[in-house]
Amino acid sequence: MSTSQTILLGAVAGFTIYLGLPLGRVRLASLKTRAFLNAASAGILVFLLFEILVHATDPVEHALEEAAEGQAGWGAFAALGLVYAVGFGVGLLALLYLGRLWQRRTQPRTISLGPGAMAVTETDELQEPAAQSAALRTGMGIAAGIGLHNFSEGLAIGQAANAGQLTLAGLLIVGFALHNMTEGFGIVGPLAAAKVRASWGWLGLAGLIGGGPTFLGTVVGTSFSSTYLFVGCLALAAGALLYVIGELLPIGRRLSWELTVWGLLGGFLLGLATELVLEVAGA
Repeated sequence: MSTSQTILLGAVAGFTIYLGLPLGRVRLASLKTRAFLNAASAGILVFLLFEILVHATDPVEHALEEAAEGQAGWGAFAALGLVYAVGFGVGLLALLYLGRLWQRRTQPRTISLGPGAMAVTETDELQEPAAQSAALRTGMGIAAGIGLHNFSEGLAIGQAANAGQLTLAGLLIVGFALHNMTEGFGIVGPLAAAKVRASWGWLGLAGLIGGGPTFLGTVVGTSFSSTYLFVGCLALAAGALLYVIGELLPIGRRLSWELTVWGLLGGFLLGLATELVLEVAGA
C-alpha cells in the first residue's frame, strides 16, 4: 500500500462520519425518542472522553517514569504535562466563552407591550429559535471535539504506514471507519432533542469538521511523528467533549431522566463495541 493509497483510505475512514449525520434531517415528534437520542449522543461522548484521556495521559506518565529512572530529563515531562494541561483547559474553556460571545451577538431583543416593569416579555416565538440555535451550536461543538480526536486517529494511521506496518494501518482504517459512523449520531443528538431539522449545508460542514481531520492527520502522520502534537490534540478534544457533555445532560433531565440514563448506557456500549473492533485491529 503506497503513501497515496494510505492517505486516500484515511480520508474514507474519516468521511464515514457522514453515514450517521442524515439523522439530523429527521423530525422526531416523540419526546421519548428525542430524550433517548440526546442521551445516546452523550453516552458516545462519555466513552470517547474516557478513551481520549487514557491515550493522552499515557505519554505523560511514560515521560514521568523515564525522568524518575534517569532515562530522560525532567524537561520533557514538564513540557508534555504543560501541553496536556493547556490543551485540556483551552478545549474546555474556549467553547464556554465562544458560546457566550455568540449569545451576545444573536440574543433576541425583548418586546415591549406597554409601560413599566411588566411591559417587557419574552415570547415563545423568540425562545424557540434561541433553543434551536443553541442546539446547532452544541452540535457543531461536538463536531469540533470529535474532529480533534479524529486528527489523532489519522496520526495513528499515518505513523503505522510510515513505519512500514501496512497491515496494521489497513486494519486501523477499517476500525476507525466503523468508529466514525457512530460519531455522526453523536453530533446530531442535540438537534433531535430540540426538534431541529438541520440543513444539508450544516450537516456537510459538521461532517467536514468532524471527519476531515482524519484525512489531515493521516497526511501529517505519514510525514513525521510528534508526541507533543498527539497529546495536545487529544487534550483539546477531551476538554471540548467534557464541556459538551455538560450541555447535553441538563437537556436530558428536562425531557426524561429515566430515558436519559438508558440512553447513556446504550451510547456508551455502542462506543465500546466500536472500540473493541479497534482492539482486534491492534492485535
